[in-house]
Amino acid sequence: MIKRFFDLFFALILLAFVAIPLLFAWVLASIDTRSNGLFRQIRIGQYGHPFTIYKLKTMKANSGDKSQIVTALGSFFRKTKIDELPQLINIIKGDMSVVGPRPDVPGYYDLLVGDNRQLLNLKPGLTSEASLKYYNEAQILKLQEDPLRYNDEVIFPDKIKMNLEYLQKQSFLIDIKIIAKTLFR
Repeated sequence: MIKRFFDLFFALILLAFVAIPLLFAWVLASIDTRSNGLFRQIRIGQYGHPFTIYKLKTMKANSGDKSQIVTALGSFFRKTKIDELPQLINIIKGDMSVVGPRPDVPGYYDLLVGDNRQLLNLKPGLTSEASLKYYNEAQILKLQEDPLRYNDEVIFPDKIKMNLEYLQKQSFLIDIKIIAKTLFR
């Protein structure tokens, strides 16, 4: 109950400070991607329940084919994590927490078995030790010969290990430390 109260308090306070810049960023993302600048995607939440996550759009259709390319503005939003700020709405709605495992697309957390499945007891979060360690995950994957395999065999198992450690040791103080690391990274 304390964690939920803190999540609401933190998200509402932060949203009050970033609402106008976030609205401006949404307008820029809409112009840049030539679409609604708000990206919505299904992610796996607490207890394996799917939910819709909100982010700013950072990609637009590549002319001539059906692929997507990250725009220059989108690259800036990703690097600075501005694209993640709409997830404050997910925290207010109760889909997410400030600290917890980053929510993944279907096909990962929902397929966990054994003790690893305990991670589904946690609400996904805006930040975590694993997300701090892999803040540049896209760049790490770009350097790999087989990015999907590297993610599935190296990064994802390491994230599971780190998130299970968080599950076993979680406390308000640990959450504050993770938030401080995130803000001062």
